[in-house]
Amino acid sequence: MRRLVKEQVEEGAEIDLTPMLDVVFIMLIFFIVVASFIKEAGIEVNRPDANNNPPDSDSTSILVQIHADDQIWMENRRVDARAVRANIQRLLAADPEAPVSIKVDKGAKANTVVDVADAAREAGAGTVNWASGEQ
Repeated sequence: MRRLVKEQVEEGAEIDLTPMLDVVFIMLIFFIVVASFIKEAGIEVNRPDANNNPPDSDSTSILVQIHADDQIWMENRRVDARAVRANIQRLLAADPEAPVSIKVDKGAKANTVVDVADAAREAGAGTVNWASGEQ
C-alpha cells in the first residue's frame, strides 16, 4: 500500500511548464512591439564634417560664434546672450534671406547653444546652420 501512495505522489509532483512558457513568449512579443513604437524626445542636429565649416569671412550669412567659455561673438565683437536676437534682426533687416550660421566650440554649454538657436529662429531666420568649432 505504501508503494502505491508513494508512486502517486511522485507522479503528481510534476509541474507543467508549457503554460508558463506561453505567457513568457507572449510578454516577450509584447515588449518588442511596444519598444519599436517608443520615440526618444530630443533635438536632431546634423553636424557637418570639419572640412565643410563655413569660412569666417562669409558675407552672405550671419555668423554667430559660441566659444568654449560660453562667450557669444558676432561681427568680431562680444555679444550678450540677451542681445543676440536684436543683432540678428538688425542683420536680417539688411538681407532678409541671409542664413544664420552658428559655430560652436567644443565645451560650450548646451543651454547657451539652444538659447542662441532659439533667438535666431525668433528673429525670423529662415535657415539656421550648424558648424563645429575646434576639433
